Amino acid sequence: MTAPDVRVKICGLTRPADVAAAVEAGAAYIGFVFFPPSPRSLSPEDARALALEVPAGVAKVALTVDADDAALGALLDRVPVDLLQLHGRESPERVSDVRARFGLPVMKAVGLREAADLESIDAYAVVADQVLVDAKPPAGAALPGGNGLAFDWRLLAGRRWTGPWMLAGGLTPENAAEASRLTGARQLDVSSGVESAPGRKDPDRIRAFLSAAGAG
Repeated sequence: MTAPDVRVKICGLTRPADVAAAVEAGAAYIGFVFFPPSPRSLSPEDARALALEVPAGVAKVALTVDADDAALGALLDRVPVDLLQLHGRESPERVSDVRARFGLPVMKAVGLREAADLESIDAYAVVADQVLVDAKPPAGAALPGGNGLAFDWRLLAGRRWTGPWMLAGGLTPENAAEASRLTGARQLDVSSGVESAPGRKDPDRIRAFLSAAGAG
């Protein structure tokens, strides 16, 4: 059983009812996707309406993929967010530049499949405010995340970084507690694992995930 201080991010929210369910269940982070190939992608206008319903104390996260400065600036002009999640191929230098240019904390997603991938996590951990350790997508995948894939969690056993980090990739209410136990993760990120269909969250699964993670 995980400790009660596990923080959970529910990502890919698209409807007011889903935001309300995540907040009510005790999510620490609410994630909005800005990547058109994803079934969870939002327009800035729709995301703004949802973001304004999120109470103080719950962090609003904008997930972008290889967005340039103009795209990030236009997004942040419209949508009030607390954290930028860079989920593409952004370099450590790009992460540093985004942090400095936009004045927001940055979480960098890093794909993990094998032990050799751990070096990338180390490189980003020193420049990002947080690191999101996700399953590396298969070759040719249309999406960099949200694919419902897990990796061998034992790769992270005993691993620690100087800043906070979050575990993602194939998490569900059924495996959340085990994932936290095996990796030592105190933050979990879930998207497809609490859905009834792509982009449509299931409030019962959201509550079950938060409960299993020890956060609800």
